[in-house]
Amino acid sequence: MTNFAEIIIRNGYRVVFRTVFANMDPERAHHLAFGAIRMLPQIPLLRGAAERYGRPTAADGVTTMGIHFPSRFGLAAGFDKDAKAVIGLGLLGFGHVEVGTLTAKPQPGNDRPRLFRLIQDRALINRMGFNNSGAARAARRLERARRFPGRPVIGVNIGKSRVVAVEDAVEDYLDSTRMLAPFADYLAVNVSSPNTPGLRGLQEIDQLRPLLRGVRQAAGRVPVLVKIAPDLTDDQIDAIAGLAVELELAGVIATNTTIERSGLTTSASEVEAMGAGGLSGAPVGERSLAVLRRVRRTVPTAMCVIAVGGVTTEADVEARIAAGATLVQGYTAFLYEGPTWAMRINRLRKRRLRRAAKRA
Repeated sequence: MTNFAEIIIRNGYRVVFRTVFANMDPERAHHLAFGAIRMLPQIPLLRGAAERYGRPTAADGVTTMGIHFPSRFGLAAGFDKDAKAVIGLGLLGFGHVEVGTLTAKPQPGNDRPRLFRLIQDRALINRMGFNNSGAARAARRLERARRFPGRPVIGVNIGKSRVVAVEDAVEDYLDSTRMLAPFADYLAVNVSSPNTPGLRGLQEIDQLRPLLRGVRQAAGRVPVLVKIAPDLTDDQIDAIAGLAVELELAGVIATNTTIERSGLTTSASEVEAMGAGGLSGAPVGERSLAVLRRVRRTVPTAMCVIAVGGVTTEADVEARIAAGATLVQGYTAFLYEGPTWAMRINRLRKRRLRRAAKRA
């Protein structure tokens, strides 16, 4: 996409966000935008433009876990919970799309309101609660998406069904794995969301070891990664990273949302009124980067580490790569930056790589 067209679309989105979306319930605004992205592959003119201008630059590609990623930058889990818009998101420039979190059993999630904007902080608080239509239905959608030429790499994020007791979590995760692994390029095991009771307790090594071992065996040749919270202690991070190495997982995703509320510009009373949930966006960036660095020091160089948390600009992507990330994901900034966000990051990374090649 030309700089001029990108600027027009970006500024237009800012106006729409400020005058429409910012005054609308965040979840309703998400569904409106999501519907448009979902329709993108079905509109020939828009699809053609997106295929021409949104495709990631090959120069920024990387091969990891035995998979070629056309770009290091992708979309984190949480935006496309039900694997309904994978192709449209790929057309917008994301080199990979991680869908979910999906659970073995369909579930409505927590009561509304459950999604809140902190506009001054470029952040979100969510307590969605893994709302999704279940692994079986998502598997059928993924099977169709995989047949689309030029599709992005597809990651599938799995979590515990709310109705399943923590002591029965392993079998629940295995049910999801068996249904979804055949249609995933990689699987991400989510044990770090703060919005499902008891879930974060699965990060304790004695509970995590049998879970990850079982998922890895059930997944067969599909790479398995574990997604961790930014609220872990350094010792816990080291232990989980070490476990990932011990079990020969494909990698670690650092990090999920945080339950911390420190350092926010939004008033404490507003934040308190929003209630419980995971904070994402710019405020989590510093801690997520610190966790990334700690994980990278523990795991082998060849192991995939995916950085997510507080990523907005191309400079943020570069900072994560410099800190040892194999791949980088974003999500919250997508809501604030608009549909050309991934394209812009790809374009700026292409420019950076060209300058580096000239200097070499």
